Amino acid sequence: MRVLIVEDEAKLAKLLERGLREEGYAADIAGRGEDALWMAAAASYDVLVLDVMLPGVDGFEVCRRLRNDGVWVPVLMLTARDDVDDRVTGLDAGADDYLAKPFAFDELLARLRALTRRSPVERPVVIEVGGLRLDPAAHRAWRGEVEIQLSAKEFALLERFMRRPGVVLTRAQLLDAAWDMAFESRSNIVDVYIRYLREKIDRPFGCDSIETVRGVGYRLRSDP
Repeated sequence: MRVLIVEDEAKLAKLLERGLREEGYAADIAGRGEDALWMAAAASYDVLVLDVMLPGVDGFEVCRRLRNDGVWVPVLMLTARDDVDDRVTGLDAGADDYLAKPFAFDELLARLRALTRRSPVERPVVIEVGGLRLDPAAHRAWRGEVEIQLSAKEFALLERFMRRPGVVLTRAQLLDAAWDMAFESRSNIVDVYIRYLREKIDRPFGCDSIETVRGVGYRLRSDP
C-alpha cells in the first residue's frame, strides 16, 4: 500500500515512515495541511494518516477539502485530541477512523489494513487469484500449498496485481504501488522487480501468470 503521513512532528513522522517502509509500504510525508492537499491530489494513495494539529490548514479542514474535491482515499485521524467532540468533528469532516496518541504501532497497522479492505469496495482478508493466495496482514504468499518467500517490494507488486486481476497496469501505476515520491521513476526498477517476481511465483511452478503487454505494462492472468 501507499500511505501519505500528514504529521508536523518531524520525529514521529520519520518513525512512522520507517516503520511503514519496514512493513513493505510506500510512505510519503507532508508536514503541513497545504502540502497534504496537493500531494493527495497528485498521487494515488491507498490511505492517509492525518494529524489534526497542523500548522496552517488543520487536519479537520484538510479532510473536508479532500472530500469536497472528490478525493475519497480512506483517512485515519491520528492525534492527541481524543475527546468526544473532536472525534465527532473528525468523522463528520469525512474521516474513516480515529486513533489517539500515544498508540501501539501494531494497532495502527491493523487499522490501516481494515480501512483499505473497505475502500473503494470490500476487500477480502486473504486474496486468491488462480493458484495464488496472498495474506496482506501476515505478509505471506502461496502458489497452491507451497509458500513463497517475497521481499517487501515483490509483495507490494504482487498485491497490486492480485487486487486487479486481468487489468493491465502501467509502470507508473506499479511504481505508485511500491515506491514513494523520493524514488527516481526514470529507472527500469519495475521491470527488474517483475523479473524477480516471475522467478518466484511462476518459473518454479511452470506457470506464466504475469504477462507483458508491450508498450503499456503488465497484467496478472486471472485464470489458473
